[in-house]
Amino acid sequence: MLENEVYGKIPDNVPGVSWKVEKETTHGEVGGIPVIAQRLLGKVDNRRDSNIEVNIAASLVIPADARGPVPVLVMFAWRDGPIPGEETGEAKRNPFLRADIPPSEDQLIAAGWGYVKLIPTSYQADSGDGLTKGIIGLTNCGQPRKPDDWGALRAWAWGAARILDYLDTVPEVDTSRVGIEGVSRYGKATLVTMAFEQRFSIALVASSGKGGVGLYRRNFGEDIGNLISSGQYHWMAGNFMKYGALESSFGKKTADDLPLDSHFAIALCAPRPTFISYGIPEKGDALWLDQQGSYMATVAAQPGFELLGVRGMGITEDYRTAELPPYNTDLLNGQLAWRQHDGGHESQSNMSHFIRWANQQLGCKKH
Repeated sequence: MLENEVYGKIPDNVPGVSWKVEKETTHGEVGGIPVIAQRLLGKVDNRRDSNIEVNIAASLVIPADARGPVPVLVMFAWRDGPIPGEETGEAKRNPFLRADIPPSEDQLIAAGWGYVKLIPTSYQADSGDGLTKGIIGLTNCGQPRKPDDWGALRAWAWGAARILDYLDTVPEVDTSRVGIEGVSRYGKATLVTMAFEQRFSIALVASSGKGGVGLYRRNFGEDIGNLISSGQYHWMAGNFMKYGALESSFGKKTADDLPLDSHFAIALCAPRPTFISYGIPEKGDALWLDQQGSYMATVAAQPGFELLGVRGMGITEDYRTAELPPYNTDLLNGQLAWRQHDGGHESQSNMSHFIRWANQQLGCKKH
């Protein structure tokens, strides 16, 4: 149902990807710790339509002094930038990030993790007119997609899976401990990736709102009409648009007509550890993301984890009456975790909590 009505299906004929290290491996520092870094390029086979060229841009950074394979967090990144060892100037600072907490990359390297920066718009544009281009357009030879074909969220998740293919060839990476992370629209993509790509072992889903963790049927903040009328319809399957139709040949449809809700997607992540993260509206994590509705969805997803023999959050009340806990409350004792931090529209404020929780869940020891 998620494929048919919400996110779309990946066609069987998606072209393959060949990976190469775009430049020589570099040596630098992250947070004062020596690292080695690679700028990666995944070239998609475009013999089907030579007019459409698709490349996946990414970079891999791991601690230089690791004495064995390290866990890695694949991070959906907003922009490409210099990698350690090739800085040519000051990188643009994300205005959402806090100055009083180390960047997520510093926290990961200090904990003995590596990370991948994946640029999803390098292989599928974040626009409706990009649906006849990028990996979706190449697969369809430049033709419009079918109503149940994949949208950008599923395409971005496909690219994350291709990064896993590359990491399988890197002996310094512990491919049994690779996670996925993203914020906002990339938080939505993180949930989709974790739900459909079983090889990812853990996820940090941050500030995802509707289309991600937020309940569709809860009449609050952003809704399906906002998603499709504000130019974001390309994130979803074409079929999803009918649930925002005010008038059509089949009449009016709303979120109440959906055959499922967002907690189904969260439950598909089970039994793998899944951390749901939000900030607070006062610091810029907009109220219309519906933190309350997202918490309700996380509570509603618990039975999916418990069914598979792992622990949820330990919340026993009905999801329909479950009240959002105070921010900075840790619900991190199970494979399904929740924490609303006191920062804004970012995951940096929860990264140290995620790392400690992930190390416990995955049995990670710093090398």
